[in-house]
Amino acid sequence: MKPLKHLRWWIVWTLFLSTVINYIDRQTLSVLAPMITKEFHRSNADYSRIVSAFQFAYAGMWLVGGVLIDVIGTRLGLTLAMIWWSVASMLPSLAHSVFSFSLFRFLLGVGEGCNWPGASKTVAEWFPARERGVAVAVFDSGSSIGGFVAPPFVAFVAYAFSWRVAFLAAGLLGFLWLSLWLSLYHPIQSHPRLSEQERALIESGREAPVAPSKRGAGRWLGLLTQPNVWGIVLGRSLTDPIWWFYVFWLPKYLSDARGFDLKHIGIFAGIPYLASDIGNFTGGFASGFLIKRGMPVVRARKWVCVLSSLPILAGIPAALTGSTYSALAFISLATWGYASWSTMGLTFPSDLFPQDVVASVTGLSGLGAAGLSAVSTLAIGPLVDTYSYFPVFVAAATVPLLATAAVLILIRAPQKAGGRN
Repeated sequence: MKPLKHLRWWIVWTLFLSTVINYIDRQTLSVLAPMITKEFHRSNADYSRIVSAFQFAYAGMWLVGGVLIDVIGTRLGLTLAMIWWSVASMLPSLAHSVFSFSLFRFLLGVGEGCNWPGASKTVAEWFPARERGVAVAVFDSGSSIGGFVAPPFVAFVAYAFSWRVAFLAAGLLGFLWLSLWLSLYHPIQSHPRLSEQERALIESGREAPVAPSKRGAGRWLGLLTQPNVWGIVLGRSLTDPIWWFYVFWLPKYLSDARGFDLKHIGIFAGIPYLASDIGNFTGGFASGFLIKRGMPVVRARKWVCVLSSLPILAGIPAALTGSTYSALAFISLATWGYASWSTMGLTFPSDLFPQDVVASVTGLSGLGAAGLSAVSTLAIGPLVDTYSYFPVFVAAATVPLLATAAVLILIRAPQKAGGRN
């Protein structure tokens, strides 16, 4: 079979599409939340419980899914995950209660939790160190594009048919993706369309060790004693809840606090996600720029984290301004900074760990991030019902400073990189 030029980039853009679908599926409920909560007379606290059911399942599957993908491989792991979450995405079309919505969103979280560990493992296998930041930015930007596309897509289907049909339409997208994935992705060792030139480029650019120091269960248990693991875990755990707030609560905030109807949510709610897409590439290209000019890999990633934490503070004026469009502009600035930071958080595992535990490290960080996000989501609903959105915006703006501090203090370059950081 004839080699496919730049095969690694074809693969990462396929992962970009899976991430787009991942976010359309999870955003369907967020876009429809004002309509559904009104129809069923549900409070913000009820909505918090539904959302947190997804997040608790998602948290657990980041870890379990990461280990599973390390064991069975990326091709089969992501295939099974896509089938599962696409079916689960359709099930809320049958829901009538808080319990049924919560159950179906829990099932969605089980499937979707495999996407990022699998994608991160693929980047570790298929990309040299200098390209990983951009490769992660490519697949992770699918979350922003999915968030941008979901409001108009879901609102259109809901207006044209019903909110139940919107869940069905979103779920069908995953089955279209499967044929592309199965035809394009194979392990790097046996891929029939990988040229020897590209294989040599990938192998010559690796800076992390390719073989573990331990085998069996010890290679996973030993991760818990490493400061680098905890730097990654704390970094993501203290930034991801901010993203989840904007993902699950922005449409309701625009409805509750800014008076938007479903039509205006469909038009405007995607703007902050488009800004975050730019942020993904800002972080990826900025770290790559620094690395090409001689800065050690891990040090470059840290600098991007520091600079990216500053625009996240724009969440505070977003809550204070009286102008809806100024609020959207400030929120967009905050999501731009978050996405740049997040790209580094997702790149650290492939920089610091052997390939056969990258998905596990990514999954462990996702467990902490999604678990803390689920707990914070449970608090947001009652907090908004009792007070307002303002304290939530303040927390979303300032907590990432702690995440950056954790990265700076705990993460150090591996010895193979000469001990530089």
